[in-house]
Amino acid sequence: MRNFLLITNPYKDMDLRLTNEILEYIRARGGSASYLLSNIRRKGRGDFDVQEVPEGTECILVLGGDGTLIRAATEAESLRIPLIGVNLGTLGYLCELTEATVFPAIDRLMNGEYVTEERMLLTGYQGSDKSDARVALNDIVIHREGPLSILSLVVYVNGKLLNTYHADGVIVATPTGSTGYSMSAGGPIVDPKTSLILLTPINAHNLNSKSIVLGPDDVIEIEIGNRRAEADECASVSFDGDEVARIAVGERFVISRSDNTTQICKLNNRSFLELLGKKMQTYN
Repeated sequence: MRNFLLITNPYKDMDLRLTNEILEYIRARGGSASYLLSNIRRKGRGDFDVQEVPEGTECILVLGGDGTLIRAATEAESLRIPLIGVNLGTLGYLCELTEATVFPAIDRLMNGEYVTEERMLLTGYQGSDKSDARVALNDIVIHREGPLSILSLVVYVNGKLLNTYHADGVIVATPTGSTGYSMSAGGPIVDPKTSLILLTPINAHNLNSKSIVLGPDDVIEIEIGNRRAEADECASVSFDGDEVARIAVGERFVISRSDNTTQICKLNNRSFLELLGKKMQTYN
């Protein structure tokens, strides 16, 4: 690898100090490097435009935290460029590097001493209009909005009724997202390299509501059911924490596996379970 792009969260790298140091380091070793800013809330999207990624980019270094890496991965998913995260936050499952390890890591990347992991993505759209489909690396969440009132969520899998949840919402997560919101809602933790879909209700009022593990090729449809005569309930739809749509009673949102995947660069041989154990001990 010789051609790098840095995607930086300017709230984590104040004054772009580390960004500029990395740019100089790469260029001094005969590589090329440029940078884009993430999480700057422009165009209502909160991120860079994928058309700004230079042609020939071989690796994207993401400076920030897991959230910054997730945004970069979903924005650039169509380019299939490997990413590696530099954690400048607190807790990071996705970001392998830190400020202390980023420079030796660049040497290894330039020498080809790395492997890549394929991470599954989800895609979702409302009704039958696939033109507005978006992708998520962690999860797609349908959740209540406004006054404190539960939703009636009718869930279909491959066209067949699975269950009706009376809950604050439902999380549809990838294996990568199993350590995020899904875990907080009681869902299982799974190895991010696997291919499956997790469905977890949020604060369900059903005694038998448990997280369900579905196949990677299953198609999930979630409909907002009518709980009262007014039929005025609405729910919000969030992709990796960003609210992107609203659905009303009788409307459906369709979620399935994306045709694309995200490639994450790996430099060390630590297993997911080893990393998980370390994080759990640190934040117990």
